[in-house]
Amino acid sequence: MKNFVAELQWRGMVHDMMPGTEEQLLKEMTTAYIGFDPTSDSLHIGSLVPIIILVHLYRSGHKPIALIGGATGMIGDPSGKSDERNLLDEEALNKNVEGIKAVLSKFLDFDSTEKNAPVLVNNYDWMKEFSFITFARDVGKRITVNYMMAKDSVKKRLSGEAGSGMSFTEFTYQLIQGYDFYHLHKNNGAKLQLGGSDQWGNITTGTELIRRMNDAEEKKEAFAMTCPLITKADGSKFGKSEGGNVWLTADKTSVYKFYQFWLNTTDEDAEKYIKIFTFLDEPTVTALIAEHKEAPHQRALQKKLAEEVTIFVHSREDYENAVKASNILFGNSNAEDLKQLDSATFLEVFDGVPQAEVTKADIEDGLGIVDALSGKGGFLASNSEARRALKENAISVNREKVKEDYNITATDLINGQFVLLQKGKKNYYILNVQ
Repeated sequence: MKNFVAELQWRGMVHDMMPGTEEQLLKEMTTAYIGFDPTSDSLHIGSLVPIIILVHLYRSGHKPIALIGGATGMIGDPSGKSDERNLLDEEALNKNVEGIKAVLSKFLDFDSTEKNAPVLVNNYDWMKEFSFITFARDVGKRITVNYMMAKDSVKKRLSGEAGSGMSFTEFTYQLIQGYDFYHLHKNNGAKLQLGGSDQWGNITTGTELIRRMNDAEEKKEAFAMTCPLITKADGSKFGKSEGGNVWLTADKTSVYKFYQFWLNTTDEDAEKYIKIFTFLDEPTVTALIAEHKEAPHQRALQKKLAEEVTIFVHSREDYENAVKASNILFGNSNAEDLKQLDSATFLEVFDGVPQAEVTKADIEDGLGIVDALSGKGGFLASNSEARRALKENAISVNREKVKEDYNITATDLINGQFVLLQKGKKNYYILNVQ
């Protein structure tokens, strides 16, 4: 077995750890779990950290359990939140649970026959059997209100530091999460719960329940370990782009945009993220950081980070297509390169570029370039401005320079629909042929 704790420590991924945790992990194969709340039918890059931790755990020879909170998702975790979540109905929740199962299955082989094969569970499967009275009697009586109110997530909400109080529903969240740990401890042999640093209070409630609910002769070993919450160097929230969350599925965030997110990280963030979000070993990371510092303008860290994470989350082929698309915008591409892009990627690469619609009839006999720029296209103010730009050799069609006598025809169409016009280096226009 590899030293799981040491592996996470050099990567800066350990925040709090209960005494005895490292010793337990070095002693024997240990079953550990992390929970994922089904607030959407996919996961965004904020969930990459717990996913990567589970993969490290597996690679270190231990047994990972991924828990989907079908039950806790009906309540909402108050940790780090200023307001109560909207409750999901059962249909929406089931859709989300299935979506998250599909995402997690990309990273962990739940069909493996290995001794430490990953396991996927849904806490709704055991929580649905509980009546309120049974839960209050068997679980609620083990933990005092004083203990629960001492947790930071509760204190902040009750003191008014975050939001306007807390409902009883949310107050019970830590008990239900604590019971999950007890259930997995008793039925799956789980001895360790992992999570973000904001989960420390919920996790330690679980270790306390295990000690108080088990029979006297049963082993009560239970441990807790958390990782820091990831932030950007400027203190802003990690995981958001201008368009919102960056998701792990291509239907919500395209591979191109996903790749660009990592490629556009700052030097300071890239140095931190290369340790957290990749599986590169310490000597490789140290050498990369040194290489980057010698020539920051070459962005070696960002390029390697974007490569590793895109391949891990999507595939090598997806990564290579994203690089190709990126080179089309920023490199020396030609018409053939452009025609290799599918329509969705083409529009993403040139997101925000002015578009004008023309008909197929307009280009059947050839659409003059002057008309395309200033008449039907309307990109330039006048025919004279278009002719002046053409005389200055400043106009390109699909990245190739053209003269005033050029006619756009069906052979110029990218995916049978688009023509990319360009004036100078930075001014792009799209003809959308309908």
